[in-house]
Amino acid sequence: MGAFRYEAYDAAGRLHRGVLEADTARQLRARLREQGLLAADVAAVSASTLTQRGSRWHWRRGLSGTQLSLVTRQFATLLVAGLPVEQTLNALIEQADDDYPRQVLAGVRAEVLAGHSLARALQKYPRVFSELYVTLVAAGEQSGRLGEVMERLADYAESQQALRQKVGLAFVYPVIVTLVAGAVVLGLLTYVVPQVVNVFQNTNQTLPWLTRALIGLSDFLRASAWLWLILIGVAAWAARRALARPGPRLRFHRWLLRLPLVGTLVRGINSAQLASTLAILVGSGVPLLAALQAGAGVVGNLPMRQAVEEAARRVREGGSLSRALGAGKLFPPMLVHMIASGEASGRLAHMLERAAAQQEREMENRVLALSSLLEPLLIVLMGGVVLVIVLAILLPIFEMNQLVR
Repeated sequence: MGAFRYEAYDAAGRLHRGVLEADTARQLRARLREQGLLAADVAAVSASTLTQRGSRWHWRRGLSGTQLSLVTRQFATLLVAGLPVEQTLNALIEQADDDYPRQVLAGVRAEVLAGHSLARALQKYPRVFSELYVTLVAAGEQSGRLGEVMERLADYAESQQALRQKVGLAFVYPVIVTLVAGAVVLGLLTYVVPQVVNVFQNTNQTLPWLTRALIGLSDFLRASAWLWLILIGVAAWAARRALARPGPRLRFHRWLLRLPLVGTLVRGINSAQLASTLAILVGSGVPLLAALQAGAGVVGNLPMRQAVEEAARRVREGGSLSRALGAGKLFPPMLVHMIASGEASGRLAHMLERAAAQQEREMENRVLALSSLLEPLLIVLMGGVVLVIVLAILLPIFEMNQLVR
């Protein structure tokens, strides 16, 4: 039995959408006819149909961070309450507000009813459930502590979502200030300056060099505005195509790590994600080598991901985790020292949790400091640009007043 999503019309012509389980699409159409519905479209729920481009069902690539956190928390709560996996999935399907999570959960339930394990069922949807997610669920099933592991996974998903929101919100104000400043300056140069220049055209006086430069810049922008828009669009497209290739993306990520402030922020974010991932994996009973292999997937920076993969190779050969991570000199020394302390004391999972909390606090402080530094700099820069424009407009007026006297 599999899950099918359908579109059907009733006798009044109203459209109905939903997800039902059936052995075949023909059986589902027969069930819909029994309910007085005429099936317009029926498709089996699978990873390919959920993410197929051009589909009129959904164009999304997966669940959002908020949706995944909510589903995981509900899953953990119901499992801890003693519900079997099948009944838990039924409850989640009924509680789902959006059609997309309902389809995913129905597909997972169909795989479970077919005899597959929950981890195997989740693995059918790689764009929705990451390798880390599947690895933890498999560890929970093998240890018989699926509810406990899902609670840890829910905590992890919520903490990662909160971390992303904090980083995003910290830069909302600087981005808004930058956009407003750009719009104000562009409006002054393309609309206000030409209007003011008309006042000085009949005076037959030599304009100050600052005013002439501003007029030249204004004429240039007005004459080539469309050209600049096209060039920016082409440059963005070319950059996206280039960064889609491993070589240019690797060089770009290395360059990011060398930047004074951005490099520190990128290093901190990736270190915090790796420490949190290793903490929940090792704490859930996943072997260290498997934890490293799964943890490499959450590291977005390519040089740091390669360092984690190299650390996994060193651990496989018998080396310690702290030395393996410290060899690349890409991760913070504090993280490496705390891991070494956990290995020496036999409390690696506990020290990984403390290291993750320490890295998250340090990263949040850095984000706050960087955003606090950017805000006044942007305001001063905007004020300086506007001051130059105002001076370029007022200088000819001052000279005209002097001539009148």
